[in-house]
Amino acid sequence: MQTISDGPRRRGAVSLCLLLTAGPLMPAQTGNGVSLRIKADQITAKMPPTFHGLMTEEINYAFEGGLYAELIRNRNFKETVPARQNRQNPEQSRAAKEAKDLVNWSLVEERGGVGSMELDTATPLNNAVPASLKLTVSQASGNQSVGVANEGFWGIPVKPDTAYKAMFYAKASAGFSGAVTLSIMSNDGTMVAATAQVPKLSENWQKYEATLTTGNVKASAGNKFVLSANRPGTIWFGFVSLFPPTYKNRVNGFRRDIMELLAAMKPQFLRFPGGNYLEGNTFDTRFNWKNTIGPIEERPGHMDDAWGYWSLDGMGLLEYLAWCEDLNMEPVLAVFAGYSLRGQRVRSGPELDVFVKEALEEIEYVTGDTNTTWGARRARDGHPAPFHLRYVEIGNEDYFDREKGSYDARFTAFYDAIKAQYPNLLLINSAGFSAHALTTRTPDVDDDHYYRSSGEMAAKANDYDSRPRNGPKVFVGEWATRVGSPTPNLEAAVADAANMAGLERNADLVMMHCYAPLFVDVNPGAMQWTTDLIGYNTMSAYGSPAYWAQHMFANHVGDSVLNIVASGIPYREWQQMPRRMGGPPGSAPRAADTSGLTRPTPMPTPIPEMFFSATRDTANGTIYLKMVNRSGTPQQVNVSISGLTSIAQAGKTITLSSANTSDTNSITDPHKIEPVTADVTGLGTEFTRTVPANSITVLELNGR
Repeated sequence: MQTISDGPRRRGAVSLCLLLTAGPLMPAQTGNGVSLRIKADQITAKMPPTFHGLMTEEINYAFEGGLYAELIRNRNFKETVPARQNRQNPEQSRAAKEAKDLVNWSLVEERGGVGSMELDTATPLNNAVPASLKLTVSQASGNQSVGVANEGFWGIPVKPDTAYKAMFYAKASAGFSGAVTLSIMSNDGTMVAATAQVPKLSENWQKYEATLTTGNVKASAGNKFVLSANRPGTIWFGFVSLFPPTYKNRVNGFRRDIMELLAAMKPQFLRFPGGNYLEGNTFDTRFNWKNTIGPIEERPGHMDDAWGYWSLDGMGLLEYLAWCEDLNMEPVLAVFAGYSLRGQRVRSGPELDVFVKEALEEIEYVTGDTNTTWGARRARDGHPAPFHLRYVEIGNEDYFDREKGSYDARFTAFYDAIKAQYPNLLLINSAGFSAHALTTRTPDVDDDHYYRSSGEMAAKANDYDSRPRNGPKVFVGEWATRVGSPTPNLEAAVADAANMAGLERNADLVMMHCYAPLFVDVNPGAMQWTTDLIGYNTMSAYGSPAYWAQHMFANHVGDSVLNIVASGIPYREWQQMPRRMGGPPGSAPRAADTSGLTRPTPMPTPIPEMFFSATRDTANGTIYLKMVNRSGTPQQVNVSISGLTSIAQAGKTITLSSANTSDTNSITDPHKIEPVTADVTGLGTEFTRTVPANSITVLELNGR
């Protein structure tokens, strides 16, 4: 029987437990169903203001070609990937050879035009962009032209009646009198969707801007962006950028369709910048926040070696904060703490002090007024008002640091320095509760991470019921049921909901949670991690069934958690098999690491098939009852509610279900599984509902 204590919760008390009877656990008898008692006048916890949130890092091309709306790939010509397979046609072999150091760029010679391109390290734009793209036009006149084309991230998306903002830095050789034509055209050159022109170039580096507007064209991804000239001469391009319309029209902003999916989730916080992306495999490839601020053409970018591709750093510190602002989220800032994934670490002392100072400056950039050094720098970068910050995480998954006492010493140095300057900030321990890595300082919050099969997620969904209440609060900073690829299926979504019911019931302890990874580009070759919440390609985006589970919980939650008691729950036997999870997002796998190996349990374990939670909005009296059914058959639930004068007969249900647990959403079928809303009657202080097989149900009750 799954039960919740009738009395109020107290510090250190276990308020919910899983009771096993002396004999084998048996399913509820047909016709009896599950008995559910809700004591609406007994509040077991207040819902935290930052409970449902988002976790993000640069993985699966989350920002490059994803949320960050930049369409040009390798816009500063620094992305050079050795032995990259050239995708050009055989007749373009000469151009392919010349483009070997210009990944994603190619030479375009039209109607007899002749020219060449190369990477020119002798003519840099600035210190951050130490080379330029040199285009030599040897022969061109009239309708002949020579140019350079960028293939974008799996194509340049063309949509009808859309304005694209182009920006580039260029200079021309003395005597060059031609214009530069900007075009978005099909890969085969037969269709030009939009054009613009810059009539004249300077002999010195200069910034140029133009708008390209499509008409009534067919939406497609098989396009390229071309900069071309029809006069002989030499042109150097120092930086090239192209943006579609962005969410809330933010400059250097975000892709609209993905942001709309996120906004619908009503997230309350954002944990950034990662994850593995924060630490990098080495110190040199970490997220160095100072390199990510200021004009985009002055950001050097870096190799995201944790996941194997180049990061423009266009998605920088201020962009993360702007993301929070656009969606009304609180920032949860993770600072680099002197440890990288391949074992580089800094011992406490003068060397670590450099990184402690860097973290303090980063916090000042976020929160400082314009009288501070870094607050003034943020204002110069375009945001005079400081951001509200309450949470700072020290590192990421530092339980992977095997050196005894290393994280303890590093955490202490950061803790003391940050608390001295910002005493109200809540500091998060990235090593988690189970690691017991900290002895000299007590963190405000422990960050737990787990990635599980659906059976394991259900088996452990009630684990926080028995976590001691006399220690730090809990932030479940990364978690997911890993079933389905590239995005989760219904089986994963239902197990996720079982876990969220447990998190919600334990909101006195668990103050925040966020699924990971958040994004995956489903184009071929883009994915590094399977089972990701939101999928997209060049043209469109969709929410997985697990996305809709998150959506349902976050959109139907009150401010108070109610006492709830369930009996008659059906069980199934489950045995965990040997597995090796490797490293989740935020933890790189190690060849010799056996810590992820779990041996099978000696005996099958009975696990619940149904999970419940109940919250109430005290302002309007609405009760949100969540019912999760993992079984393959419909289940009858007999509900009894006490502590209120009355419950209205009419209410509403929101249900996510499908006949097959392997059913899922995809680019080609994005709406296959989505919540269905229906009006219901026959409710009251006592009523019976039948919940579908393999389902998540939210029942809205109006109480007084």
